[in-house]
Amino acid sequence: MPIDAAKALAAPPRTGEISWTHKDVQLYHLGLGAGVPATDPDELRYTLESRLHVLPSFATVAGAGSPGVIGGLSMPGVDVDLARVLHGGQSLRLHRPIPAEGTATATSHIAAVYDKGTAAILVMRTEVGDADGPLWTNDAQIFVRGEGGWGGDRGPGTRLEAPAGPPDRTLERPVREDQALLYRLSGDWNPLHADPEFAKLAGFDRPILHGLCTYGMTLKAVVDTLLGGDVTRVRSCTTRFAGVVFPGETLRIRMWRGDGTVRVAVGAVERDDAPVLADTVVDHV
Repeated sequence: MPIDAAKALAAPPRTGEISWTHKDVQLYHLGLGAGVPATDPDELRYTLESRLHVLPSFATVAGAGSPGVIGGLSMPGVDVDLARVLHGGQSLRLHRPIPAEGTATATSHIAAVYDKGTAAILVMRTEVGDADGPLWTNDAQIFVRGEGGWGGDRGPGTRLEAPAGPPDRTLERPVREDQALLYRLSGDWNPLHADPEFAKLAGFDRPILHGLCTYGMTLKAVVDTLLGGDVTRVRSCTTRFAGVVFPGETLRIRMWRGDGTVRVAVGAVERDDAPVLADTVVDHV
């Protein structure tokens, strides 16, 4: 069987050194659409090295490595076709603010394998810390079509009840035609996001935007509108990737304030608000 759950869970963790500079942070922010308008002081904190703030979702690409998805597919006990793989969800917990430049140790392992019947879900956990202690913990949920049905643990339910009442804020953010091409330079080289022929093999008419790009754009919208632009207030950000985004579309981002939390739902405007991100929660101080 392509996925051997016991072998994957028993495999020793992989540890390696990662590093990044302000240029990596700036490229990541530009890949999310930061810098418009280019001279806006609120945007310059994402694009100008002399006043650079690091959006916490940079953790998903720090070190120019794949965001847990590609790495998870190379772990012992996992042998699947990349064209059958989708990024199902992402959970990020910050232990302290991310510096604009740094070197750290990243330790990754398969934390869980779930049998959803018609698919399997792998949870790839990556813990990162530097000389001063822990920095962040990333969980990438890897959805593998056609690989379930062995009678394993189905895993916990992740669906949340819809927020009550109308959203406190609603924003629209355009996705540029070339945005996936720019975003992939931060380290996610999956051809699904650039190669039309590969996208067709995966069942899509054309390349799709990285789910983590939508994730980063959404977190930036929350920080900029409800957290006073203060990236250090974010403690965690969890989401489920409910649908795809095509470059050139527009994201509609709806936000509901809570006590130390922001609930978020994201849809594609041009497709009648087809869900893109669901069960999205940003915890903050």
